[in-house]
Amino acid sequence: MSENYIQIIKEDKIYPIIRCKEPEVVIETARALVEGGIRVLEINVDNPSIYNAIHEVSGFAKVCAGGIITSMQADAAFESGAQLISSPIFQMNMVKISKNKRVPFIAGASTANEAYNAWKSRVPLIKLYPTDAMGGVQYIEDILRQMPFLNLMPMGNIKLSEVVTYIKAGASAVGVGRDFYMGFTPKEITNRTREILREIKDFTEWSKK
Repeated sequence: MSENYIQIIKEDKIYPIIRCKEPEVVIETARALVEGGIRVLEINVDNPSIYNAIHEVSGFAKVCAGGIITSMQADAAFESGAQLISSPIFQMNMVKISKNKRVPFIAGASTANEAYNAWKSRVPLIKLYPTDAMGGVQYIEDILRQMPFLNLMPMGNIKLSEVVTYIKAGASAVGVGRDFYMGFTPKEITNRTREILREIKDFTEWSKK
């Protein structure tokens, strides 16, 4: 059942990451994203109060707790209702926790070697970060040219306007943070969500022809 969460991310091909220190804003942003059609989103654990936001949001969305690097953080995330965990790095401790709890783990990687090692450890989705600083779309293309079997999710200063370009390059999904919601009202966030999902759907249907 837990693997379905990863499949949903791959199907939707867009993965919002909410980073905010205020639980109320996190919840409001999550509601706006879900209203627009998002099914799985990440909430970065900036401080302990964010676990309260995860608990609230898990009532109406599938939540990945992001920024998890210790077993204590992972336990707190699961107790709060998170269905997945994500880390900025790749470490075997998180892989073991994922297997023991039977929940998906999205590992972070920066280099081709790190991404390959994560794949060898059966990590189902690898977030490549910071993609923008590493070379953007070209970096994704270069890695996948050598290892097309990798399930890569680029993130790091990526804009919504760039999402389809990354999908064209072979990304399994694309992570978007601040550009999704920063400076926008909940209604605008919902509209932006609907628009990007429509763009992705149009491209996916076109590419199948």
